[in-house]
Amino acid sequence: MAQRTRLPRGHRGHPADPPCRDGLLHLAGTHRRRPDLGVHELLTHRGPGRVSPRAPGLGRVGIWAGDFDLLSAADVRQAAAAIEDLGYGTLWFPETTGREAMAQAALLLAATRRITVAAGMADIYARDAVTAAAAQRTLQEAFHGRFLLGLWDGHPSLAEDIRGHRFGPPLATMRSYLDALDTAPFGPPATTNSPHRVLAALDPGMLALAAERTQGATVLGMPTEYTSTARKTLGDDRLLAVTQLCVLGHDREHTGELARTTAEAALPNRRDLLRGLGHPSPDALDDRLVDAIVAHGLAEDIAHRVHEHLDAGADHVSLHLLTAEAHVPPIRQWEELAAHLPN
Repeated sequence: MAQRTRLPRGHRGHPADPPCRDGLLHLAGTHRRRPDLGVHELLTHRGPGRVSPRAPGLGRVGIWAGDFDLLSAADVRQAAAAIEDLGYGTLWFPETTGREAMAQAALLLAATRRITVAAGMADIYARDAVTAAAAQRTLQEAFHGRFLLGLWDGHPSLAEDIRGHRFGPPLATMRSYLDALDTAPFGPPATTNSPHRVLAALDPGMLALAAERTQGATVLGMPTEYTSTARKTLGDDRLLAVTQLCVLGHDREHTGELARTTAEAALPNRRDLLRGLGHPSPDALDDRLVDAIVAHGLAEDIAHRVHEHLDAGADHVSLHLLTAEAHVPPIRQWEELAAHLPN
């Protein structure tokens, strides 16, 4: 197979390499180049057994960049380019109090050429539906359909204390927001393809709304057993993308400490769901529950968890790789994982 080559920065619309923190530019530019097709090309190949028809263009494995708001814009561009070069199919990111989601998406899309960029948790309280619809259509047109909008119903403290809105009933508020998106006016010429949307969903009600009104759902930080539940709720014709929390390392005792801290932080919105999956005392955080929420250990262990999600009905799995240094992109670890992920 022909070797992939990356055009130099500054060519075909890429900005020149900006200065960045020590080591990041070096890491982004010198990771191992593969002589064959990358993961993205393999995962989006149209041959049998490759990619679910529900997820064209996403690939089977992506990266959830949960810590990009801790980086400078220059470092974000370099990290995004590295993720694309490693062959991951989709680059996901959330929205809380950092960069505005549509601006962040434009930053990532401009720094890459092929990878799909997904705002996995665009807060519906951060912008009205008319603005969101216009931004999505603008990004779709400018970047040839590489943008996926994932909507999130927010959090009471973010909506009220930070943004100054009144937090409404999640399902009713999301349904009204989707209605407004569907009827929003837009001045420039319409593109041939309608914009794709998914919902960030945990509970069955939001999953059902995702199946009814959007292309599917993304589920963050749940065990593989819940992937099966989510697939049944969504049905066979909707996209299911799941995000797996993971800690990579050779010392399971060390990775287990960070995994436990991460699992504890994930509990507040998941206790009832976890009880329904056979974890009667989630706050006890026994080893079985920690391991179910956070995959940790060797790259082979994390790859095995990806396979389990795919076997349980997921179309796409994004990896949220957690490290002790959240302000440093884990490019070498992304590379190590890429060598073990399913093709």
